[in-house]
Amino acid sequence: MSKTLIRRSAIALAFSASMGAGCATTDPTTGEQTPNRMATGAIIGAIGGAATGAMAGGDDGRNAAVGAVVGAIAGGAVGAYMDRQERALREQLAGTGVAVERVAADQIRLVMPSDITFDTAAATVRGQFLPILMDVSSVLEANPSTMIDVIGHADSRGSEAYNLDLSERRAFAVSSVLIQNGVQRERILAYGRGELEPIADNATAQGQQLNRRVEIRVRAVSQS
Repeated sequence: MSKTLIRRSAIALAFSASMGAGCATTDPTTGEQTPNRMATGAIIGAIGGAATGAMAGGDDGRNAAVGAVVGAIAGGAVGAYMDRQERALREQLAGTGVAVERVAADQIRLVMPSDITFDTAAATVRGQFLPILMDVSSVLEANPSTMIDVIGHADSRGSEAYNLDLSERRAFAVSSVLIQNGVQRERILAYGRGELEPIADNATAQGQQLNRRVEIRVRAVSQS
């Protein structure tokens, strides 16, 4: 793991810990408190071990939390449960530019190219993309026995620190939209991977475009 990623992991962990003290910010002049959407959403996760464990299928602490709220799926029913969710996502996302991939019996991956989700170098979801994320939210809300990882990725242009920061902010932005549209915040872990996980050659413009993306990984909460 790079020094920059380690530093970012420490910052995220410290911030996550501080959320327990409160989910509002206070104006130093007026004393007025306003909700902190990012803290309230509880979507800043441990970018290091927990995040890697989640991607690898490990238990990052959400299994018990989500299972207690919505109930885990019996092992034999996981495939059918995820089949229905995959069909619903494919129907909702047909023609949008978002790829729906079944990567395992218990896991679905959505790949959202950043070029259709965000303006260049920006981390605010484009207005025309919000209805697409609302459709994703409706499917995820209707299938609550899953955990959701929202992962930002970048190409290799710019510094490592810049790419990691941008990928994090984009992941947080997508997560916020999901939460605001009814997806339970306890199910979501959002983090950035910067330029560390390319899926194409960064030496070409086409490869760079493919590497700039946000992924949503949906994994079933199953009974052990």
